[in-house]
Amino acid sequence: MDKVVATAGEAVADVPDGASLAVGGFGLSGVPNVLIQALYERGVGGLKVVSNNCGAMESGLAVLLAAGRITRVTGSYIGGNKEFARQYLAGELELELIPQGTLAERLRAGGAGIPAFYTPAGVGTQVAEGGLPWRYDGSGGVALASPPKEVREFDGVDYVLERGIRTDFALVRAARGDRHGNLVFRRSARNFNPLAAMAGRVTIAEVEELVEPGAIDPDEVHVPGVFVQRVVPLTPEQAADKRIEFRTVSG
Repeated sequence: MDKVVATAGEAVADVPDGASLAVGGFGLSGVPNVLIQALYERGVGGLKVVSNNCGAMESGLAVLLAAGRITRVTGSYIGGNKEFARQYLAGELELELIPQGTLAERLRAGGAGIPAFYTPAGVGTQVAEGGLPWRYDGSGGVALASPPKEVREFDGVDYVLERGIRTDFALVRAARGDRHGNLVFRRSARNFNPLAAMAGRVTIAEVEELVEPGAIDPDEVHVPGVFVQRVVPLTPEQAADKRIEFRTVSG
C-alpha cells in the first residue's frame, strides 16, 4: 500500500480541535517541524500533546504553544522553555509531569496493546501518592492535582501502576522511510519517535529521504509500516533544516 501524501497540509487535514497527539523528538532532534507547522497554519487548537518536551528555541511544539493551541501536555521535561513555564504557572494549560523512562514505557505499552504496567519509578513520591499540580489557578494555588495511583508489592519491592498511552494521532520525523511506511531514525531522534509512532491511532511521518519498498534492509527498520498510516516526503531544504540548541566548540 502506497502511504505517501503529497503535502504536510493534506496529511494533517483531518486533525480536529481537541485531538490528542503523540509527538516525537528529543530536544531539537527528530522533531516533526513540518507537520507541526502545517497544524499551526490550519488553526487547530485545544490540543492534548504527549511529548518528551514541548519545543525549544521557538520551534517544534513551541510554535503551537505560543499560539495558545495546546491545552494539556503529558511530558517529562520543561527545560528552558519560558513560555511553557509561564502558561503552566498562570493556569493556562494542564501539565502531567512524569519520569522520562515512565513516559517512554507508557507510549510503548500503549502501542503494544498493554493497558497498564507496574514500575518502581516514582514510588514514595507524589508521582505515586498524588498531589502533583496538574493545573494552577493563576494565583499560586492548585486548581487540579494528580490523583493517587495504585501501589503493589512484588517480591518485597513496591511498584506503582502506570497506564499505557494511546493518542488520536502521532507526528514523527524519520531519516528514511519507504512508501509502505517502514521507518528508520538516526541517533537521538530514535529516543522517542518510534514510541510516539506506535502510540498513535493514525501515525503521520515526515521523512527526510523517501525510498522505494525493499530499499531498507528489514533488519534496519525501527518502526514497521503497520504502525504508520501516512508518509510525507520532505524537500531537500526541509530535510536540511536542523537547529542546534546548545552549540559546543573547543578552543
